[in-house]
Amino acid sequence: MRKRKKSILALAIITAFIATALFLPGLVSAGDLEPSAAPGPTMKTLDEIPPTWSQKLDSTDGDPTTGCNSSRFECVMGGEAVLDKETGLVWAKNANIVGTKTWLVAMIYCRTLIIAGRKGWRLPTVEELASLVDTTQNSPVLPSEHPFDNVQSGGHWSSTTFAGDTGEAWNVNMGSGRVGVGLKDFGGGVWPVRGDN
Repeated sequence: MRKRKKSILALAIITAFIATALFLPGLVSAGDLEPSAAPGPTMKTLDEIPPTWSQKLDSTDGDPTTGCNSSRFECVMGGEAVLDKETGLVWAKNANIVGTKTWLVAMIYCRTLIIAGRKGWRLPTVEELASLVDTTQNSPVLPSEHPFDNVQSGGHWSSTTFAGDTGEAWNVNMGSGRVGVGLKDFGGGVWPVRGDN
């Protein structure tokens, strides 16, 4: 009886091995364990690393005549826009590109805007707009030696609707740095941005 059990067990093992070899050949042989090519580079340049909102970059080490190409701000798109390396956002260099508009007109204007032959502009969120504020500065409350032109002291619209009243939207006053809400039917500054939302 014992001999018969061993024979049946041996037959079952051989049958399982043959079935595996025929139907699942990859399980029998692992194949070549060497990589097919050398691994790619793991190091990234600063331009390849996404910006983080936890960094604070110097805006005073650029071209003193234009404010461009500092550690924080780089003039791009033929000098018509500014890349903020702290946030990765691209701002219109002209901060008063169209004057004051109602909130809805500002939203539409930004979405149809072309700067340096490029579309894709929008009104910034309140957080994005406030990220430009430097509370150590006065009117405008922008980082020292910033490269922006025509920055107005009044409130600039954000795309963020006030949750307490949909007839109002958040804005940022570039004269004081105050973040507040205003009626969408009133005029506000329009400062287009491009990038993540």
